[in-house]
Amino acid sequence: QVQLVESGGGSVQAGGSLRLSCVASGFPFNTYCMAWFRRGPGQEREGIASIYTGTGVTGYGDSVEERFTISRDNAKNTIYLQVSSLKPEDTAMYYCAANPFLSPGCFVRLRGRAYTYWGQGTQVTVSS
Repeated sequence: QVQLVESGGGSVQAGGSLRLSCVASGFPFNTYCMAWFRRGPGQEREGIASIYTGTGVTGYGDSVEERFTISRDNAKNTIYLQVSSLKPEDTAMYYCAANPFLSPGCFVRLRGRAYTYWGQGTQVTVSS
């Protein structure tokens, strides 16, 4: 079955950086949309970035700053989220998600939070 396992979260000081990882299994990795979402305390789930693993084309949420970078390593069935210059407002549970590459596409799905498979999340806590 589909499994998504996130790692790399933790407690960091403001200004620091983290790289989150999501290892996928149970499906043909290079034909899927993959994405990162987050949910902060008392907030709705927010789409951060999507990537089509077949081509590496990426898309970012409207309010996402350039501090966030999504990437993938097809040989390792893994996607990453690099976050730099962390701020306290980045404190959230970060989730990896996956969906077969079908219409309407990876980025539209990011906006609509329309991904089928979800990981358990990895917590990021940023202190000032």
